[in-house]
Amino acid sequence: EPFADAGEMLAWLEECARSDDPLFLTVVADPAGPVGMAAFLNVEPAHRRLEIGHIWYAPSAQRTEANTETAYLMMREAFDELGYRRYEWKCDALNAPSRAAAQRLGFSDEGLFRQAVVYKGRTRDTTWYSIIDGEWPALRAAFERWLDPANFDAQGNQRVSLSSLTGPLVKQRG
Repeated sequence: EPFADAGEMLAWLEECARSDDPLFLTVVADPAGPVGMAAFLNVEPAHRRLEIGHIWYAPSAQRTEANTETAYLMMREAFDELGYRRYEWKCDALNAPSRAAAQRLGFSDEGLFRQAVVYKGRTRDTTWYSIIDGEWPALRAAFERWLDPANFDAQGNQRVSLSSLTGPLVKQRG
């Protein structure tokens, strides 16, 4: 939500910094510095599953390589470093940009949880997505190919889109 002033936002950020679940992370894009945040949440070590969420970026960082690199680094941490076997993304079913981002990043659509929550005074359906550990090696290779500097021309334009690399790896429902 919008904050009344910088002090209100700072108080909220300080509360986020004390949280273990969600575990908030700062997104830093050198030389711009901090440009956003994301979090691991609903962490279930016994089941080796966790979720990514609370994602937001400053307008200057939206739709940039930083978003994709952050998603990749968080997935790498979850699968390669922490040994998790399931990585989830949940979003409002009406949030088309979030649904498109999940699919672009290689998440498979697992379905709609109808009337999942009451949010901002309305009933919200939630779309669930996941990546599982068996899918991660091929997705990791797709991210690394996309993030390779050779994938970008002198103006910073991508030669091969991430969705063209991840799309064939996404599992279809039904």
